Amino acid sequence: MLIITIKQGKEKPLLAGDPWIYLSAIERVDGKPQELKKPGATAVVQSSSRQFIARAAYNARSQIAARVWTLREDEPIDHALIKRRVQAALQRRMGPWRTADPQALFQLVDGEKDGLPGLLVHRYGGADGFLVCQFNAAGVELWKVAVVQALLKETGCPNVYERCDQLLREGEGLAFFPRALAGDEPPQKLMVREGKRLAPMDIRTGFTYPR
Repeated sequence: MLIITIKQGKEKPLLAGDPWIYLSAIERVDGKPQELKKPGATAVVQSSSRQFIARAAYNARSQIAARVWTLREDEPIDHALIKRRVQAALQRRMGPWRTADPQALFQLVDGEKDGLPGLLVHRYGGADGFLVCQFNAAGVELWKVAVVQALLKETGCPNVYERCDQLLREGEGLAFFPRALAGDEPPQKLMVREGKRLAPMDIRTGFTYPR
């Protein structure tokens, strides 16, 4: 496992809940070369006095060098954690979603707020609708299979589509490859409610067509 050593005094924002670690805050990163080059590899974050601070996803290719998974030393980063985090996020929002307009894009997972840095998930439609996911950081990219499995199980929605923000993914050193991850791909044009009006949108990209 990688070990990230934080410069003296730079650990305070992390202990206060900041989930991002910038390169300027890092004293050094130790580990095997193949792990150092692997975007999203799990790392132990420690203070300059070698005290445990966090576990994080490390990405040498990103300006945000690491994104915190947990501040608990006894909490491993594994499939079980990812599935628990997805489940908890959905439980917080599935109630409001069930009463929401099925033609609205309703957010089910909100990245760092849900302990899943870089992951955004929106739902459109009813039981046979679509989940639109964005994996905007290398850490959640590595756990994509676990994320999709949890989404399918917890929502019952059969269709999961990966939407890609090219600039964000390039900044993380990730490939640009939008596609259906489960079930069917959304149609190119759907009517989506934005506030009080319906507008034609390609939910695969977020592009709103001229009226």
